[in-house]
Amino acid sequence: MVVSRLVSDRRSFLAGTIASLGILPGLAACAGGKTNGVVLGDQVHLLQAKLEAAGALEGAGYPISWGNFPGAAPLLEALNAGAVDTAPAGDLPVVLAAAAGCRLKIAAVTRSAPESMAIIVPGGSPIRTVADLAGKSVIVSSARGSISHYLLLEALREAGVPASAVKIGFMLPNDAASAFASGQIEAWAIFGIYQAKAEAAGARILRDGRGIGPGYTLIAVSEAALSDPKKKATIADVLARAQRANAWCRAHPEPYAQIYARQTGVDISLARKMVAREQPALTAPDDAFANDLQRAADRFLDYGVLPRRVKVFDLLAPDLVKG
Repeated sequence: MVVSRLVSDRRSFLAGTIASLGILPGLAACAGGKTNGVVLGDQVHLLQAKLEAAGALEGAGYPISWGNFPGAAPLLEALNAGAVDTAPAGDLPVVLAAAAGCRLKIAAVTRSAPESMAIIVPGGSPIRTVADLAGKSVIVSSARGSISHYLLLEALREAGVPASAVKIGFMLPNDAASAFASGQIEAWAIFGIYQAKAEAAGARILRDGRGIGPGYTLIAVSEAALSDPKKKATIADVLARAQRANAWCRAHPEPYAQIYARQTGVDISLARKMVAREQPALTAPDDAFANDLQRAADRFLDYGVLPRRVKVFDLLAPDLVKG
């Protein structure tokens, strides 16, 4: 898998990432064609692992291709470029993508564990509180507008530290993980399995996501895919299968933990911790979700992260997920 420092020309980054992953032009061609097949975006292969472990793809009757990416930013760029039809990503990266012109809809929602994002420091760091970050450097994964970026800005605000008092940089998670492990990063705003791996290696949490939110993982779908009736029906079927897969994961935590460990390369004890935190349940986006995300999006606008205000309700596609 390619991992690369984020660069200002994100289209060039996208092209390099997709090409190096070996999924262009094949996926782009599949995504753009009038077909009932679907190209599913993924991060760390976890959606694919869930669906396959639960046997949820059996009897699908249509072709499925996968595009795996190291973070939300390149995955959403791929969605915008037509290389994938769907993209599981954090809530605020989806809003940022929409603000930047990506034509997408929010088809499904999962409430994330607030402990699954955090600002961390090396175990021996003299930094003890968020207030101590003043004058320090903090790396955010993976990009401007990520859930980690929101966590950092809100935590700084909570601690009374101006964002201008902190040197903020952005790196993809795998790059940042290596730099953090080698002592090159003073503090890191990170999430999920990357956070858990760092914690297991001795990292210390300054502030996690509890009380900050909004804390959703979304499945975004390209408007181009939804404009094709056959593909829209296929995506709705995939989402129904994903609901069943999530139910299987909740009912079978140990087998899912074993799969999680295999897919991510973490120790089984760490996988069990992540599975216990996750408790996945896929639902349709509703008014309560939209109001939560709108408040956070407006805060991002106040911070100058969003180029324009996004109306979250306009992004909803609530008819693809049932129940």
